This record gives sequence, C-alpha cells and structure tokens, in this order.
Amino acid sequence: MTRAVAHQDQPYMFDRRVECMPRAEIAALQLERLKKILAHAYARVPHYRRKFDEAGVSPEDLRSLADIERFPFTMKTDLRDNYPFGLFAVPMDDLIRLHASSGTTGRPTVVGYTRSDIDLWSDLMARSMACAGVRPGDIVHNAYGYGLFTGGLGAHYGSERLGCATVPMSGGATERQVQLMQDFGAKVLCSTPSYALNIAEVAESMGVDVRKLPLRCGLFGAEPWSEAMRRDLQDRLGIQAVDIYGLSEIMGPGVACECNVAQNGLHGWEDHFLFEVVDPNTLKPLAEGEAGELVITTLTKAALPMIRYRTRDITTLTSEPCSCGRTHRRIMRVTGRDDDMLIIRGVNVFPSQIEAVLVGFPGIAPHYQIILTREGPLDAIAVEAEMLPGVPADDDARKKKASEVRHHLKSMVGVTCTVMVQQPGAVPRSQGKAVRVKDLRNTAP
Repeated sequence: MTRAVAHQDQPYMFDRRVECMPRAEIAALQLERLKKILAHAYARVPHYRRKFDEAGVSPEDLRSLADIERFPFTMKTDLRDNYPFGLFAVPMDDLIRLHASSGTTGRPTVVGYTRSDIDLWSDLMARSMACAGVRPGDIVHNAYGYGLFTGGLGAHYGSERLGCATVPMSGGATERQVQLMQDFGAKVLCSTPSYALNIAEVAESMGVDVRKLPLRCGLFGAEPWSEAMRRDLQDRLGIQAVDIYGLSEIMGPGVACECNVAQNGLHGWEDHFLFEVVDPNTLKPLAEGEAGELVITTLTKAALPMIRYRTRDITTLTSEPCSCGRTHRRIMRVTGRDDDMLIIRGVNVFPSQIEAVLVGFPGIAPHYQIILTREGPLDAIAVEAEMLPGVPADDDARKKKASEVRHHLKSMVGVTCTVMVQQPGAVPRSQGKAVRVKDLRNTAP
C-alpha cells in the first residue's frame, strides 16, 4: 500500500517515490503491467480471447506501449452483452463485492472486486484524497450515495484508509446533513457538485453560514461540472473545490484527482491505469493536448480487467510538470461526453457549455434543466432556469432575464433556444447525480 507521507516543506503531502516517479520509469512500469494484464484477460475471459483473435493480435504482440493501438476497444455494450458475469477474469468464489449501474438505459453494467481489488481501490482513493488536501484526522462528511453506486463506498473506504473519521451520510435529508456538518465540524465534503449546491442552498434557508464552519475542502465528482460551478461552490461554501474522476467500469472514484496546489487537471494514476485519447469518430490516437475521447486500460485489476475501455468522456492529456511536483499525466477537465453531445439544428452543443453560461449569470441560480423536444423534423432545445432568492422575480423581471440568457447562449454557444426563468426553487433539486437533460423527443403527443 502507498500512504501519503510527511515532508519538511509541506506538513502532509504524498509518496514521492510513486507520485513523482520519472516519466521513463512510469512507462517501464506500465509496459510490464500491461503485458501481464493482457495475458490475464486473454487467458481467462472468452470475450477478450475472441476479440483479440478477430483482430489478429495476441498478448505476445505487445512489445511497446504504442502497440496497445493494435488491440480492440471495450465498450459499455460489451458489459451489457456479457451480463452479468461474463467479463470476469476470476472465479466467483474470489469475489467479495459486486456493484452495478442503475440500468435505466438497458441491462445494468455489473462490476466485481476481489479483496486485492478493494484494497487497491481504497489505496487509490486515499491517495486521491491526500492529493486533494484531505489529512489524517479530518472529519469527512460523505454525501455520495451508498449502495450499488460506487461513489459512496469508494469515498468511504478511501477516507478510512487515509485515517479520517468518516460520516456515512449518503444523499438526501439535506437539513440533517447541514445540522451534522455543524455539530461534527466536518472539514471535508464528498458529494456530487450539484448536491453540494443543494446543501449550500438549504443551509442558507436554515440561516446557517457554511463559510463559517470548519469545512475547508470539497471532493466533487460523478457528473461533469464547469469552472463557473467551481467558483460558485468555493464562494458559497467557503472551501477549495477539487475535481475527482472515476467510473465504475474502471474501478470507481479515484482513477484521477486534482491536486489542491494547482487545481489544474486531474492526476491520473498511471501506475495502475494506461490513458489514451482517440478521435471518437475515426478512433485514431490523438497527440497530447488534442481533445478527444478518453480511453483507459486497467493495469492491476484482477476481477474485471478493462482493455482499452471507451469512456465517452471528452478531454485532453498533458505531461506538463505540475507545481505540486507530481509527474503522472493530467487529465484536463472533462468538457462533456461524446454520447451526450446534442446536435440542435446543425449546432453541436454539450450540456456543460450551457452550464458555463448559466452558473454565475447575474440573478440566475445554479440550478437548471435542458429540455429537448421535436418541432416537426427538427430537434428543439429549451432551458429552464430560476431566479436567485432575494432578487425581483415578478413576471416582467423573469421575462427580461430570460431574454438576456437567451441572447448570451446564442452569443457564447451559438444555439438558439427557448429560455424559461422560474421563481426561486422551481427547478428540481438533486439528491445525488443531477438530471440535467430531459429528453421529450420520443414522447408521444
């Protein structure tokens, strides 16, 4: 296990042997581990054996990291097609945990963990939390959802592994969340960014100034969020808002995390994951710094190895040195998902672009929904937002504000849409992952 350690220049930082490893040593370690995981997957998972054979490659063909481009991709549909346990590379007797997606778009995706996988996950979450500024002895208020969703238990195990007192609150009961944050003096909040905003809003309604609480750090993930939302979270909660990244198919949260020093890109833990960026249309590798789809290969996971998993997340990679001293490549902020991209009358739009306009817009609260409908043969988009509490919200004021937002969206994003600005509190609040897009295009009239 790798624990964060004390250094003279900083009271509690990280293990320099691993997180500051020279790039050449990282590449050598990745190649060694990549050879092993390809052999492991080929020998134990019929799906991978068939896919490799169809592509005309075998684990022995990998002689350099660049050779990974010869191997086939894995997609979420592969997990669903092999539901429930067809992609597992170990006997069921070796598993100690199963997680699954909600399955709202079809069969759920099932992920399994051996004891060594759980230990690895705990270690990497502890590493990520230390990277974000969490320290042993901190009280961590965990408002990620527990259950089949990996967020709650991932943060819980990492927090305990780091030596923190963990409050397993989960989502919901927001007034009680605020009360316990007051009573227990939590220094760290773990949640989705949208739910953190909900907590801030409820606290304000209770007359609680969260900025005066001991809270100093927030680890926010599980949904895309913008720099505008970061500024809003930091202002309203009086904290440092740090981005954390992960996905269940790869491990859960803790695949990458921003450092609290730079807050500029997420350090991807390259000793356990191989990162690529490809063109989502041609699937050809892109050079560092070019925006494309993030592809991840697990290097050390036993139960469910993922070979070249297409995350659908759009981002860039950089090896530029970080001011924190870590050398692992950074995954720059995810700007959207290629399967979330909307094409509205010929204009490509990501929900995150709309969020960047709305969050921080004068008089507008950071709560919104994007509603997709059909007007004849064409798609149409409407944006539902709401006024901030305490500002005029009569009909004329809301119509004027809607016109301002509509004009700004057209100017900044290039899309023409209907904008509806409601009274404060009218937009549904998140108790976990926010539902930002409401698709009514296939709803019968």
